[in-house]
Amino acid sequence: MGGALPDQPIGRQSKAQQYFMLFKDVYSTILLIFCTVIVSASIFDRNTKVAEASHPAVAYVLLWLVLIWLSMVEGGQASLVGLPPIDMNLYKDSHVTAHKIMKVVNTGDNLDRYLMGRQFMVLALVFVENLCGHTDDSTRSVLGLPIWVNKIFFDTGFGIFFMTAMIGKISAQVNASRCMLDYVNNWFAYFTFQVARLIEFSGLLHCCYPVQMIFAKLSGQPLESKDAPRTTNQTIFFWFRVLMSTVILAFSFAVTLSALFQEKTTMWEGVPPVVSVILFFAFMAVVGMLEGMQIAFFAVAKMSESERAKSKWAKKTCDCLFEGDGRNLPGFMIGRQMCVTLCFFIVARVTSVKIEEGESNIFGVPEGLQGFFNTGLLGALITTIAASITWQLVASAFPMAFLSTPLTFILLKFCLFLEWTGLCQGAWVVARVHRKLAKFKRDEVYVGSAEERAIRSTESSEFNKDESYHVEAGHMYPGVPVMPPNMKKRQQTVEDIEELERDLRTHQNDVANRLVHLEATKATLMAEKNKNDSV
Repeated sequence: MGGALPDQPIGRQSKAQQYFMLFKDVYSTILLIFCTVIVSASIFDRNTKVAEASHPAVAYVLLWLVLIWLSMVEGGQASLVGLPPIDMNLYKDSHVTAHKIMKVVNTGDNLDRYLMGRQFMVLALVFVENLCGHTDDSTRSVLGLPIWVNKIFFDTGFGIFFMTAMIGKISAQVNASRCMLDYVNNWFAYFTFQVARLIEFSGLLHCCYPVQMIFAKLSGQPLESKDAPRTTNQTIFFWFRVLMSTVILAFSFAVTLSALFQEKTTMWEGVPPVVSVILFFAFMAVVGMLEGMQIAFFAVAKMSESERAKSKWAKKTCDCLFEGDGRNLPGFMIGRQMCVTLCFFIVARVTSVKIEEGESNIFGVPEGLQGFFNTGLLGALITTIAASITWQLVASAFPMAFLSTPLTFILLKFCLFLEWTGLCQGAWVVARVHRKLAKFKRDEVYVGSAEERAIRSTESSEFNKDESYHVEAGHMYPGVPVMPPNMKKRQQTVEDIEELERDLRTHQNDVANRLVHLEATKATLMAEKNKNDSV
């Protein structure tokens, strides 16, 4: 689909660029290793919530299980939103599990449902990571290091942030955007997909659907559904879940705001309650802008320059985004991922309830319910609905209006700067190691390139002819780091072609070895048959 994030900048690099990329690879990987070591040390020092409440080994194992699961959630999304346009017959025999998943995805509105449930999974997993890996007491030295190390990596949350961004998010999306079929061709991906669907079915997020209907109507575009019309019972069940979700969201806001005003959260000490509330909504707004920007960018990519020029700031933003060789779009997606992930951890810190010994519970609830409040999952639900899904729906309905603000341009520049720093460049190192261990191959090896599929589509009606993305009002649009198809030629590099050649040769050797093995087995069976016939 439309190309993936390049491992290197577009085109042939100068020596200086190569050395700079190598420098970023090295220093970012060292940073990742350092963060992993100090976070692990903090856990075994019983200086995180879960480690203190249970056992360091439990917190450590849980942290890595959540990181691995998060990588499947992120990588699975990149795969499942990229595969629908590709004819399933092309991989039904080579990737049985992936085909099984896509049969469900391609039915009705299941992709939208998956994306909604998956969004909550991301937030919930990040909040659990925060409980497992975020230091409780930043005044305690880790491995005898100076206290300023704590200030930089623990007070700010940078330690767990770099682990999450590089291991659980960016590396997974890099591999999955190139190797969609191999990434989800396993039962772990199938399980993750079904959990996301179950979350959506539960109704937790159903208050988003009226928002979807409202903004689709305001945009003047009909809200199209691929599902059959609901029966009376289905309609009643649907609106019951909408009501339930609205009540739960209101209650979550009440608990969180009450905790903030009573200074009963893990917010930094010395921050006044009013400032805490302002920061809570400000960071959610930043997350919302970044979530909506990715949708708006893909929507305007299909517009003409004259259409984009109707707004000064929209034109300025798009000129920056699509200038030159198109490097800035995937650069933004990486910088956006870094910024959103950091905001998630900040919101987790702001909203996670913490009751000190001797303090009363929120609303006087029993200890068991207060323990649930302390997990921060109410904050995850608020962020999912109010700071993610809603903003995506708004951007899908009004992409040009979304880009017609100076804040959008400022955030774009900031995200590009974050990507340029190379702070998360180690994600590509992690991706290369993961890909080698998992033996992932690019999708072109199995189903051909988009151009090859396009040629076949003109020769046979059984293949889909349109493999481009379409942003539709009221629908969540996939936020994966891939380029629009019409920019693929500008993005493709010599390194991409050489990488594909290596994959194709490996696949060719695999096929040749299998043929040799089959020939030997066939010869053995023929010999046995001839022997039996002679007897």
